[in-house]
Amino acid sequence: MKNLILVAFVLITNVVFAQNKVLFVMSSADTLELNNGEKLRQTGVFLNEFYLAYKSVTENGYSVDFATPNGVTATIDKESIDDKYWNNLEIKEKALSFVRSDSLFNNPKTLKAAIENKPDYIGLIIPGGQGLMIDLQCNPNIPKLLKYFAGEEKPTGLICHAPSLILTIPKEENPYIGFKVNSVSPLEEFVIEHFIMKGKPQNRKIAKRLKKLGLKYRHGLPKANYAIRDRNLITSQNPYSGEAFNKLYLKALIEYPGKE
Repeated sequence: MKNLILVAFVLITNVVFAQNKVLFVMSSADTLELNNGEKLRQTGVFLNEFYLAYKSVTENGYSVDFATPNGVTATIDKESIDDKYWNNLEIKEKALSFVRSDSLFNNPKTLKAAIENKPDYIGLIIPGGQGLMIDLQCNPNIPKLLKYFAGEEKPTGLICHAPSLILTIPKEENPYIGFKVNSVSPLEEFVIEHFIMKGKPQNRKIAKRLKKLGLKYRHGLPKANYAIRDRNLITSQNPYSGEAFNKLYLKALIEYPGKE
């Protein structure tokens, strides 16, 4: 009898644990080609777009797994360390310390392994940064992952450049056609390309392409704290949108019908 109770306890614990884990899919790309390869620029994940989302879900009782295409530690875009992207510099220092020392962050799963265990996750978050436009954009596991989370109606958070990954799913099988969606805005893309990177990447014009695919693109002003939710999909605009994104994403996690 004691053994049966123990087995039941372990099973229940595992189910509860699995239903409280969020998968962070990250880019590990570190170099971005601009102007058809004439210029190279360091790139990666935008630090605050990742860390503020991580901080929010973990402080609210959720555990996380990290995954990159080949299990290589995610690269942080050096641009994102600039103080101008942070309202609180103490949090920035904690974020830098985290990426240097956290064991899970520095030993991510492969994307393939994460997909094999996809039922374990209640939600998915893909932080922004130009890095994902290189390695996640062409990874065949990304459309599989997005379609699974959409089919299960699990909260899916795509930040800044990450909504572009919806474009990896063919239109005839894309579950997000007709959804309201946000991403980095055309004006913000223009500013990034002309005044920050000083060059044009190959993958760009995200908003225009999302609208052409059949999504209802919405945006706020440049640097706005802006995010929107349509059913299971939560998308946000820029490094300044963390507060809006986290509020909507946490609400989606709480409301997820398969949680209990």
